[in-house]
Amino acid sequence: MSALVLAAAKGYEPPSTENFWQPLIGSGAWAITRPMVLMVISVVLLAVVLLGVSRRLSVVPGRAQFATEGVYDAVRNGLGRDIIGDHDFLKFLPLLFTLFTLILVNNVFSIIPVIQYPTMSRIGFPAGLALVVYIVFHAIGIRSKGLVGYFTSLAPPGLPKPLLLLIYPLELITYFFTRPVTLALRLFGNMFAGHILLLLFITGFDYMLRTSDSWVLHVLSIGPFVGTFVMTAFELLVQVLQAYIFTLLAALYIAGALADEH
Repeated sequence: MSALVLAAAKGYEPPSTENFWQPLIGSGAWAITRPMVLMVISVVLLAVVLLGVSRRLSVVPGRAQFATEGVYDAVRNGLGRDIIGDHDFLKFLPLLFTLFTLILVNNVFSIIPVIQYPTMSRIGFPAGLALVVYIVFHAIGIRSKGLVGYFTSLAPPGLPKPLLLLIYPLELITYFFTRPVTLALRLFGNMFAGHILLLLFITGFDYMLRTSDSWVLHVLSIGPFVGTFVMTAFELLVQVLQAYIFTLLAALYIAGALADEH
């Protein structure tokens, strides 16, 4: 009901895509933007934490070492070894661990006070990470099977030739277009939609309580106020899940490129 009243209220400007374009230095395509700075901060933060933890390893771990080892074990065992296999997973563990931690930190930036911006809500960042995964799984597939063998392996084995003529183009589209595009769009879409919902609750609460002169809106502002906390908790869950799903799919694509058969 609060949302309907808010939508009908005059003077309220809902959040839009313009809220995500935040240049700090310069303008246009060459501007240094807020998500670019946040990406650099996340890389420095991860480097400082991981180097600090690795230099003070102990038999009885502290909180930082315990948390870091928990994340590392989850990626190593749950995403690396179980999906890629015991023989090959260690070679790709640095990539998988980097993808998961980098995406997770940048997603969580969305709900940290003062920062409150999900870097992955700008399509360029998930597209860049998807491009890295795309190059890796095709390169290792070609390296392990040879160029002809890799392209041959894309088709399901045992298909009759007439059916193969129909299936093979679809497989090519899946491997070379659908996979990287959906990998990037899934992460981008979830972070963008989640953050714009959060903005809607926050700006709605601010308008209804402080800007509007209507006592009805003042009373109903409790709706977006509570909704902000509910959405923040839900967003945290989505942020962790999206980091996990992106890394999981990267591991699956790598495992598929290394598999002997389609």
